[in-house]
Amino acid sequence: MGKPLEIDAIRRAVLAAIEAIAPETDVQRLQPDQPLRRQIELDSMDWINVIAGLHERLAVDFPESDIGRMATINSIVDYVASRRAGHATLSAPAKEPAPAALPCTRHVVNSTPVTVRPIRPDDVPLEADFVRHLSTEARYQRFMVTVRELPEKKLHYFTDVDQVRHVALVAAVERCGQQAIVGVVRYIVDPGGSTCEFAIAVDDAWQGSGLAGILMHALIDVAHSRGLATMQGFVLASNTRMLKFTRQLGFSQQRHPEDRDTVCVARPL
Repeated sequence: MGKPLEIDAIRRAVLAAIEAIAPETDVQRLQPDQPLRRQIELDSMDWINVIAGLHERLAVDFPESDIGRMATINSIVDYVASRRAGHATLSAPAKEPAPAALPCTRHVVNSTPVTVRPIRPDDVPLEADFVRHLSTEARYQRFMVTVRELPEKKLHYFTDVDQVRHVALVAAVERCGQQAIVGVVRYIVDPGGSTCEFAIAVDDAWQGSGLAGILMHALIDVAHSRGLATMQGFVLASNTRMLKFTRQLGFSQQRHPEDRDTVCVARPL
């Protein structure tokens, strides 16, 4: 086990990683011995980001087989301390060369020109408007919450991405002389570096238009070109449309072992 000062530093890093992903959370009020995901709203994509953030902050690898052991803040701190105990010096993870910039592609969907492009930091107001106009059901299926507005820090988290570990594409159209986002798709690379988890949301008016397929194929192409081996996602068992859609894209489906209301979908790249 690490020394007390190191334990404090690890705990601060853990709280900082949580706060970066869930900025609306008062991390000082979290109960360190209680399951973290019961205290704050972290979907599976958020959870991968917390673990990846810890990997970057503390230069510790988190094998996928061990992630289930880190349910509470205390268990995360203990795990990191035990991993660091045998290493007198830990260097930061080596940075790989940045991949080529993602291209923009143009499509026509229901006679409307649509541009699929990487999301940008200045898309915050467009992203906010996109989320605001999703139906309650669509917001719940994507974010597992029913809030109509996302906090500003969360919006920045969704739009200011590195396009390496966190890749996000938008489908944009012209509406009344202004750009509007009508679909967003993204993936997060897990700490192991070979698997990514995707999420997609499409404006209700564009459901069934084929836009979701265009976005997912674009995302799959990016993941494949980056050398990732597997893409996976987590879908509510009640979301039959999404389950049919992912099956058509070649994803296998399996009930989540710890949550019978969720289906794990996965496909090789």
